[in-house]
Amino acid sequence: MAFEENALPYAKGRTFVNPYSAFKFYEQHGFPLVIKPNVGGFSRGAYFPIKNKAQLLRASIGVKKWWPNSIIETYLLGKNYRMVMTKFGVMSVLRRYPPFIVGDGRRAIGALIDTENALRQKMQLAPVTQLIPKNKAIERHLKQQGMRFSTILADKQKVYLHHKISLKLGSSIEVIDKAKLSDNNKQDLIKILNFFNANILGIDVICKEGIEVDFNTQSCIFLELNSRPFLKMHDNPRYGEKPKDLDDFYNKLEQLEITDNEKY
Repeated sequence: MAFEENALPYAKGRTFVNPYSAFKFYEQHGFPLVIKPNVGGFSRGAYFPIKNKAQLLRASIGVKKWWPNSIIETYLLGKNYRMVMTKFGVMSVLRRYPPFIVGDGRRAIGALIDTENALRQKMQLAPVTQLIPKNKAIERHLKQQGMRFSTILADKQKVYLHHKISLKLGSSIEVIDKAKLSDNNKQDLIKILNFFNANILGIDVICKEGIEVDFNTQSCIFLELNSRPFLKMHDNPRYGEKPKDLDDFYNKLEQLEITDNEKY
């Protein structure tokens, strides 16, 4: 595969049908792990981070409602990035966040969600960044942390409302200054692009420290490649600013007839 042939760290994994095979994989690689259906995108139907045997059992059985053939992989708790690399250079670096809110010492989680949603509406972030729902999935994740929508958070206390990066759960993106990308990391992205002789690639990676640190000197896992990345993510981010040279890239890519598949 591209990551292995270019000496880049990637998630070790295998497909499985019988949950017994998932436990054999755990015995070899340990936790944390991710289990997902062998179809669709990264978050849809995925279970992560799996940190113990009870979670592993639930995930290896629950994933079967999506597809009989499943994937189990090693997982890394870190910073989740989408880097868009083109034949014209690095188009953008985005960091993707699960839904979260930050306390002010006065208001409950439910009220903080309302405030965040009002701000998103004012910023006109839809449909890329959607409102955070007060649904069962969010409620269950809060319960696992000993919290409810009525829980009042301390000042500057950050609480993740879910562990998945998903549009429908209210995940958000931040545009990162691509100048922070280390020279060695930039060369690694060029190698991947050239490996496929591609004009553009969306490259997903989780880094323990960040893109300013060389990939080979920190814990990181390259997740997947997308030949038609969701370029609209750049236009109106929740955090950071739209890259100033984005229009230049769009103009050059239009000449190559690159299309956008709207995959988050």
